[in-house]
Amino acid sequence: MTSSELWTRATADRYDAEEAEASSAAVLGPALAFLAELAGDGRALEFAIGTGRVGVPLRERGVPVVGIELSEHMAAVLRRKADEDTLPVVIGDMATTVVPGGFTLVYLVYNTITNLLTQDEQVECFRNAARHLEPGGRFVIELGVPPLRLLPPGQVAVPFDVFQRHLGFDTFDLVEQILVSHHFTRDGDDAYYRRENSRHRYAWPAELDLMARIAGLELERRVADWDGSPFTQDSAKHVSVWRKPA
Repeated sequence: MTSSELWTRATADRYDAEEAEASSAAVLGPALAFLAELAGDGRALEFAIGTGRVGVPLRERGVPVVGIELSEHMAAVLRRKADEDTLPVVIGDMATTVVPGGFTLVYLVYNTITNLLTQDEQVECFRNAARHLEPGGRFVIELGVPPLRLLPPGQVAVPFDVFQRHLGFDTFDLVEQILVSHHFTRDGDDAYYRRENSRHRYAWPAELDLMARIAGLELERRVADWDGSPFTQDSAKHVSVWRKPA
């Protein structure tokens, strides 16, 4: 069983509303163009497809998409948007679940590889991607760079969102490479905030490159965002592409 925390029905039902900005054309458009170009005329497999925020519009662009999703509740929300014939989804974890056929693209977006809380499971995720890829196919990950440069000595928390309706900050265990993402969300106009948190294992780009090598993949490209902007030491995240040798 994967160490990923299982998303509940309540979380799944409000996910799309809370991620409306991330689903906007301005944010999602460059990602869809990037992924569609890599998929070419082949099929795409999305690890942790969730409610279909990326997979559904990518399918609408003409790319055949298959998904793997651990949470049945998240997959149920996706089913309101696309039926099984249009976008097949297999319930299972992204590190070990196998679906039939080969793919020109496997992708894992929105920091989701960090849901796997051990290095071994993250390595298995890379191996599973390689297992599904056709020769010459690509594995793509979108992932934030750990913001440890923002931690002064003795501090363990970094805020990432400070607004009236949402407060978010991450706390870090620097030995185990575990961060806990804390969210305080105000749903209505009263003074009460709903508290949620989730655990993640953060990883550096160089560590992911080693995982890729273990899985037989080669780094092809790393950029700072879906628009192709250069990745630098000041980049807050990266989009990395590894290729399975032909």
